Amino acid sequence: MGIFEFFGNMKSKLVNKARAAASPKKTFKFENLPQNLDELKAMPEAALTDPFDTAALTVCALCVCAKEREKGVEMLNFLRGPRPLSPRDVSFLNDRFMDGQDYVPRSYFSGATPANDYTPSVPYELTVKSNQYSDDNVNYKKLFVQSGGADSLRAIIMRKAADGRWMLWEQELLSGIRQKQSENPWA
Repeated sequence: MGIFEFFGNMKSKLVNKARAAASPKKTFKFENLPQNLDELKAMPEAALTDPFDTAALTVCALCVCAKEREKGVEMLNFLRGPRPLSPRDVSFLNDRFMDGQDYVPRSYFSGATPANDYTPSVPYELTVKSNQYSDDNVNYKKLFVQSGGADSLRAIIMRKAADGRWMLWEQELLSGIRQKQSENPWA
């Protein structure tokens, strides 16, 4: 490796490190989670002017979806704006919650761990984070949340609409996590 390559690599690493350090995060506290579309729309975050707000409301909507699919789908469709869930998307949600894994969305709130069967602390607290790659595209923002039952962060992708609102584009929150302790034969 030549000296110019060495310094070029060092510069790249320093820039990425600086971007990561400057990456914002936003913590949300909810006394109650919305139970339907009207309650979701009444929340100040429902203006969807901040991608962090859209990400937080996505977790809330998935919590409802786990228990009452139709109400949750209505909420997700609101967050998706002009691009509602397709029948395939709804089928995916049905599949994810079929085996009683309704605790997966709750696992993103503070205090929810396998040891307490993913019972979050109240008020419900959720931290949404960005990283050095979150702003790679001006019209999209990739944000992350941590599950109490997973080792890595999970992504939520938003797309900026023509009216300036940040709409849910894609979520990667329903992947498997550690079992609840009460259901784990190895615990």
